[in-house]
Amino acid sequence: MASKLEFARLPAADGVNGWWETLSPPSAAHSMRGERQFDFVVVGGGITGLCAARRLGELAPQASIAIVEADRIGRSTAGRNSGFFVDLPHDISSESYSRSVDADKADIQMQRHGIGYVRSIVRAEGIACDWRDDGKYHASVNKRGKEALEHFASGLRRIDERFEWLDEAAIAKVTGTSFYHGAIFTPGCSTVQPAALMRGLASTMPSNVEVFELSPVSRLEHTAAGEVLSFANGKITAGKVILCTNAYAATFGDHPNGLLPVYTFASLTRVMTPDEVKALGGINSWALIPADPMGTTVRRLGTDRICIRNHFAFRPGLEVSESDLRKAKHLHQRSFDRRFPMLKDVELEYTWGGALCLSANSGTLFGRRDDGLYQAIGCNGLGLSRGSASGKVIAEYALGMNNEMVQQLLKQPTPRPLPMRPIADVAVTAAIWVKELSAGAEL
Repeated sequence: MASKLEFARLPAADGVNGWWETLSPPSAAHSMRGERQFDFVVVGGGITGLCAARRLGELAPQASIAIVEADRIGRSTAGRNSGFFVDLPHDISSESYSRSVDADKADIQMQRHGIGYVRSIVRAEGIACDWRDDGKYHASVNKRGKEALEHFASGLRRIDERFEWLDEAAIAKVTGTSFYHGAIFTPGCSTVQPAALMRGLASTMPSNVEVFELSPVSRLEHTAAGEVLSFANGKITAGKVILCTNAYAATFGDHPNGLLPVYTFASLTRVMTPDEVKALGGINSWALIPADPMGTTVRRLGTDRICIRNHFAFRPGLEVSESDLRKAKHLHQRSFDRRFPMLKDVELEYTWGGALCLSANSGTLFGRRDDGLYQAIGCNGLGLSRGSASGKVIAEYALGMNNEMVQQLLKQPTPRPLPMRPIADVAVTAAIWVKELSAGAEL
């Protein structure tokens, strides 16, 4: 492989991230300047990079470690998701999230490994991020959705996982709305305020980890002195580099690698008034995903806001337009109104997009590359749980460890190759359109 890597795509201001905006103002960013040397550099300040840097710091206390992020940590992709640490099978390319017994068991082992690691950090460091171990609801709105839930339940029985069926009245007591016809409750999912979590993980790093924000890497070169990372105002020479750039690692044209940057969108309401809270009813915090993976995800927060997420768009340039955001907000408002007619005056205060890193076969890029760089890239719609696990484990692998989780992640398939552009653009966009159309009332 080439001895030089160019970083052409960087985080963009894709809407207004409500998770970030509802936090208190951050402290000033510490940016990379001058010439520095580190034993390890982690590129990417999302959940994967944060867990990789922390694990390096824990296991190699004498090593010098840097983590570099192009934006503010928590403001870009990892702080833009819906805040679900999903422990169970969640293949969003399937009709009911599940794959095969062996694949589902492997997914659960990996995802719970990541959840457990982050939960332990949150508790030990006292990170204020509204961490909740309250489970999640899979809810259906019609006969087709009920069939998808039954298929998912069958898969859970095959792997001996607990779940509970809720009828229409029972799920209405949770959500306050009669929109849903039934649901499955699974207890192992945790939820979080994602921007607060990212900021908290960054601010509580081991003492041998230095965090750089607003420090995009423009170029990475392999030299006799080591790996040299170039920045606008300096450079770092490193012994080892770990790439945790997720969707920003996707390339098309000359060097396709099978990664698909697919945006999804979310909106967050204003804070509800006491009268609106009373009109809604239900419990004050819950997390719900649709029976159809392309449907609408909903969270009611303890802060008396509601988060709505739906709509997917293939954006290989890793930025969205104002037209994309207007369309997403329109769809979110329609979905909100369908579910919560008693809240007709509750506005959507923030709308934003965030990039998922998908592949056609749920493949990932994990391990040591031919050019000597390490990578943990591709979470396939489960950035928090899979990203935290792969970040922790890639750090262990870079330090020469060879445990069960290292072997499991090394055995993951790599992303299936894609057609060249523009064929890939047309094919992926058409597939998303068909799947969203089939979701029907679940949107």
